[in-house]
Amino acid sequence: MTSEERIKRQKELVETMGRMYDRKGFQPISGRIVALLTVMDKELFTFDEIVEELQISKGSASNALRMLEMSNIIEYITLPGDRKKHFRIRKHDKFSLIDEHKEKLNISLSFLKETLDLKADKNSGNAQFIRSMIDMLGYFLEKFEELKIEYLQKNN
Repeated sequence: MTSEERIKRQKELVETMGRMYDRKGFQPISGRIVALLTVMDKELFTFDEIVEELQISKGSASNALRMLEMSNIIEYITLPGDRKKHFRIRKHDKFSLIDEHKEKLNISLSFLKETLDLKADKNSGNAQFIRSMIDMLGYFLEKFEELKIEYLQKNN
């Protein structure tokens, strides 16, 4: 694959990932910025480079960057002798994505338990389904920690 082909595919992936982030509840521009900072070979982008690369307005870029910074998804650094902010993906613990999913599953588990507690007929078909969901989520949540420990032991 030539360099031009790779860059073209990277830009296509930025758009695809931007749509995925949009479906996850991000503002479309925020998703595209996260994708840009993740996918492209260049790891630091100035405000103007982001605006130009994504063909977005400065106001939209500013709002999206502010929201992404407040959410600890991106960060900026300054370089010696350069007054511009250079944005990049914030490096998290390698388990942060797994932990984020675990947190969401714990919230779902809590809602399911509360729902089951509020059921008048604990043996109804719906209640049985909820109970099976609770059992399954409990099992998977236990495995998250076991798998993290196993991974660390294998890769250290």
